[in-house]
Amino acid sequence: MNFNKSQLKGLSKDTKAVQYSHMMDFPIKVLQIGEGNFLRGFFDWMIYECNKQGHFLGSIAVTQPRPSGKGKIEEVKRQDGLYTLMLRGFHQGEKVEHTEIISVFSKVIDPYGEWMDFLALSENPALEFVVSNTTEAGLNYQPIPLEEGIPIESFPGKLTAFLYHRYLHFNGDAEKGLTMLPCELLERNGDSLKQCVLNHSRDWDLPKPFMEWVDRNNLFLNSLVDRIVTGFPANEAEKLFASWGYKDTLLNTAEPYHLWAIEGDPSIDERLPLQQSGLNVRWVKDLVPYQMRKVRILNGSHTLMAPLGILSGLEEVKQVIDHPDFNRFLSNAIEKEIIPSLPFDQNEMMLYGESVLERFKNPFVHHLLADISLNSISKFKVRLLPTLEEYHMAKGGLPDCIVRGFSGLIRFYKVHELKGSYIGKSFAGKVYVVKDDIKTIEFFKEQWLGYERGEIPLRQLIEATISNQYLWGKDLSGIPNLGNELCQYLEGMIDGNYPLKGFGQS
Repeated sequence: MNFNKSQLKGLSKDTKAVQYSHMMDFPIKVLQIGEGNFLRGFFDWMIYECNKQGHFLGSIAVTQPRPSGKGKIEEVKRQDGLYTLMLRGFHQGEKVEHTEIISVFSKVIDPYGEWMDFLALSENPALEFVVSNTTEAGLNYQPIPLEEGIPIESFPGKLTAFLYHRYLHFNGDAEKGLTMLPCELLERNGDSLKQCVLNHSRDWDLPKPFMEWVDRNNLFLNSLVDRIVTGFPANEAEKLFASWGYKDTLLNTAEPYHLWAIEGDPSIDERLPLQQSGLNVRWVKDLVPYQMRKVRILNGSHTLMAPLGILSGLEEVKQVIDHPDFNRFLSNAIEKEIIPSLPFDQNEMMLYGESVLERFKNPFVHHLLADISLNSISKFKVRLLPTLEEYHMAKGGLPDCIVRGFSGLIRFYKVHELKGSYIGKSFAGKVYVVKDDIKTIEFFKEQWLGYERGEIPLRQLIEATISNQYLWGKDLSGIPNLGNELCQYLEGMIDGNYPLKGFGQS
C-alpha cells in the first residue's frame, strides 16, 4: 500500500482523533488471550462501550496465544494499544456505518519473550476476568511439561501456570479466584477449559488444595458468541486513512449485530456490566436454546444455500439473498420449516430469523459460498437433517425447502478428480471445487460415475446415498417418500432445470 502521497502517521496516543485515551489508565481487570480480529471486534468493543458509560472502569492486558501472533502483538504495542473499529451493515432495518478508535489495552505482553511478566500479571489484585479466543483447537488438551522459566505454548497450559502463580501469591485466598470467559466456538467451552486446567494440574503434581481452589473459587463459564467480524478492509484502507488523517494497520471491521449468551448468574453483570450498558448480552441458565437456534437457523441457512447457490452460478451470500427466488426460498425455509421444528418460543425464533436474513444483506460482508460449502455433508447432518426429521415427525410430510436443498447437495457432489482436487460443474458448466473428507467424496464420485456409465439408475444412487450410515450416522431410507422426492428434484437438476423452478408458485 502506498501512503507517500500524504505521509500519514500511524495511529498512536498523539493522534488527534483519539478521544478516550484516559481509559487505558484504568486498572487492569481483564487478561485477554487472543489478539485477533474477533475479540477486538467483539469483546474489546464491549468493554470500550461499558467504559464510555462509566460502568466498568477497567482496562485489558492482551497477549497472543501462539508464537505466530508475535507480529500482530508488536503492532498493538506500536500503536499504543489503539485501533479503529468500523461497524457497518443493517440493524433493525436501518443502515449503520459507525467508526471509532478503541482504547482498552493498557498492557501488551508477548508471553514467549516476556514469560515472567505474563506470570507477574497474576499478582494484580484488581484482575477479575480471563477472556480467550484461541480457536477450537486451542481448547484441546495435550500433555506438556512444566519447566521453570520456560513459556508454555498451549492456552490451557498457560492458564494453569497463571492460576497457580496467582494461588501461591495470594496464599489460596478464596476471594482472588478469576472468572474465565472462553469465546472459542466449542460447545461447553468453559467446561472444556476447566477440565484441561485440572488435567494439567494433575500432570504437574500440583497440590490438591490448588485444584480445590480452581474448582471452588474460579468460574469457567460456557458461552456462545455471535458476530461477523470481517477484519482489515484491504481494498478500502488507503482511501479511509487519507480521509481520517492517520493510518492504522490494526483497522478492523464488523457487522452491527452482536450476541453473547453466557451460562452464568445474572449477578455477574454487576462486575462485568455488559447488559446494563445496553449490549446484547444474555446471562442464561442454559445455552442450548441459543446454540440450537444459531446452528439450525443461521448455520442451517448457510448450508442450505451454498450448494444450490454455487450450482446456480452465485458466489456470495449477498448475491443469494438479493436473488428474488433464493430470497423467497430461504425465507420460507426459515419461517415454515426450520423455526416450527424448534421447541422454543416461536415469536422469539421469528425475530432471530428476521435478524439472520437482515445480516445476510450486509453489503460490507463478502461471505463466499465456496467457504461455506467446506465439509457440507457433515454440516447438513448437524444443521439441517434434524429439521427434516422433526418436521416429518410433527407434520407427517417432508419439508420442501430442505428436500430441495438435500437434492442440490447430492448434485453438488457430482465430481471427478483432477490433479488431486475434486471438481464439479454448475448447471451452466462453471467449475467449482468440493472439499470434504476423502471417504465422503470418493463415495459420491463412484456413485455418479456408475450413473453416468449407465451402470446404476438415479434411484439406486439416491438409495445408496440416504442409506449410507457413514454420511448421516443413521439409515435415512426409512423416512417415507424421501427417496421419491429427492429423485424427482434431482432428475430436474440433471436435465438442466433451475433448482427453484416453480418454487413459491401456487
